[in-house]
Amino acid sequence: MERKRRLSFAFVAAVFGVMLAVGLRTTMPSEGRDTRDIWELRADLTKEQQLERQLLEELEDYEEKLRHYRQKEEAGGGAALEATVAELREEAGLTEVKGSGIVLMIAPFSTAGYVGPVTATVSPELLQRLVNELNKYGAKEIAIGGERLTNRTAIRDINGMTNVGRRPIKLPVEVKAIADDADKLYSGLTVSPIRDDFIVENLELSISKPKPAIVIPPSTERPKIKYMETASAGKEEK
Repeated sequence: MERKRRLSFAFVAAVFGVMLAVGLRTTMPSEGRDTRDIWELRADLTKEQQLERQLLEELEDYEEKLRHYRQKEEAGGGAALEATVAELREEAGLTEVKGSGIVLMIAPFSTAGYVGPVTATVSPELLQRLVNELNKYGAKEIAIGGERLTNRTAIRDINGMTNVGRRPIKLPVEVKAIADDADKLYSGLTVSPIRDDFIVENLELSISKPKPAIVIPPSTERPKIKYMETASAGKEEK
């Protein structure tokens, strides 16, 4: 009799354990399941479509440049080479650029009755956010404190001082930006919350109205060339 009770208890416990495991399995969310709603999916789809359009535009631009180079090469090899070098120097930021744009000034926050710490520099993170906002609203060329920004320019902290490239940034500092549509750049920044971010760090960001002629100097950084040797004009010696 006692043995039957133990077997019955073990059987009931086993059934209960199986039911509990099945219940937990059905109530726990699947790890690989996509839980995004329709609006999030549409937003992701829009981003992917924008990226695809951007890549297609870049591809078309490169193909147009390739056709342009071939035409110049057929007309004259030397002229095509010189034109190509000039375009590459411009794209690398090694030439002066002029155009319409805006001028921004970063300075310590000062107002009547203000009592607080005086900031001597601007953090790399905040400066990078400003660059992102400028790019967001159409800036094509940017200079910070007279230092031209390129793909090689680093914004970093060195011994407590923010450096743009090799240039230390001390306040007040001037930021210049050139855009195809200077009005759009100005309007975007005036409604952007970026100025509030500067106030949080006891800094003031002032934005000028669009100017017809902004000059941005060439980059002081020079690209490092590795694994290249000068080719011999004559035949190689055996």
